[in-house]
Amino acid sequence: MKRILTSVLGLLLLGLLSACTSSGQDELREWMQAERSAIRPQVKPIPEPSKFVPQPYAGERLIEPFSDEKLASVLKSSDIAPTTLNAALIAPELNRRKQPLEAFPLDAMSMVGSLNRQGQLVALVKVDNLLYQVRPGSYLGQNYGRVMKITETEVVLREIVQDAIGEWTERPAALQLQEEASK
Repeated sequence: MKRILTSVLGLLLLGLLSACTSSGQDELREWMQAERSAIRPQVKPIPEPSKFVPQPYAGERLIEPFSDEKLASVLKSSDIAPTTLNAALIAPELNRRKQPLEAFPLDAMSMVGSLNRQGQLVALVKVDNLLYQVRPGSYLGQNYGRVMKITETEVVLREIVQDAIGEWTERPAALQLQEEASK
């Protein structure tokens, strides 16, 4: 008897719960359907792409804009004739072969030590985690920097740069010994 009473009570409770939930769900579904049908997307059509017409490259035979040849040609054709001192400064630099450390700016280099090789000091310069041996007469940096003197604490350079009016001038530069902090 107890079993029958529990079953009847369970069925009655289940019937009451299902009656309550179905009516709210139907109204909600109807409202959602009405809202979906009321919304109309407004999508503008994408314009057709213009036809690509390839153009032949005509600059193959021209001088590269960032080469030393271009710089020399501009200096030769400029209205302000460079003085003989300016021409004497830059001419040997344009005609020589570049050294590997001239590809890096001076601020990307650091002196990390020096060696005494056969009575001559050789600086150890670090660039991109690589060490290079630098002697007097070597070239460093992108401004025609020539090593003039090496001491135990610095590398003294002479750079050739253009001033505001386009004339070539010498300026001193130096790489100081950089001591790394111990970890």
